Amino acid sequence: MNKNFYALVLILVCLSCGESYVPKPKAFLRLDYPKAKYIESNLNIPFTFETNILASNVEMKAINASAKSYGINLEYPSLKGTIFLTYKAVEGNKKDLIDLLRDAQNFTQKHNIKADGILETVYENPSKKTYGMFYEVEGNAASQSQFYITDSINHFLTGSLYFYAKPNYDSILPAANYLQKDIKHIMETVAWK
Repeated sequence: MNKNFYALVLILVCLSCGESYVPKPKAFLRLDYPKAKYIESNLNIPFTFETNILASNVEMKAINASAKSYGINLEYPSLKGTIFLTYKAVEGNKKDLIDLLRDAQNFTQKHNIKADGILETVYENPSKKTYGMFYEVEGNAASQSQFYITDSINHFLTGSLYFYAKPNYDSILPAANYLQKDIKHIMETVAWK
């Protein structure tokens, strides 16, 4: 090879050495979800609520028909998650209500092992006779949200959000935020029969 070729390569190498290389940051998917549209539930249960039409599979099971206990699953296939609702009749028994409140609070606290934090938000709507608590669980816990709501006399409803994937808080956060708004909407629209 000739000397000119080696000189050209040497010049190019020297010129490129002056620039510092900065790697591009990793990109994250931008997840856009449709604006929520709500419809009233049409289930044969002792309360009504509004659910997002994105919950394409709403399944209800009588857990104990004589005790008036029901399980309702609101599945969101596009978000790979489900909101599980459990209703239990209290029927004016103060001890039962205290036990249900304790169970709901203990269920949330079991996520403390994996959670980075649990944010509690009190919910009260005296005109609709609904009182409860919403829990947002931060971190790689199995469930990102739980709640309970009651009229303090006859009705008690709990709910929790689960995804069909190993918990990875950063990757499920957009879907969790979207479904937390649905949970809050359920709490706001509960009407006891």
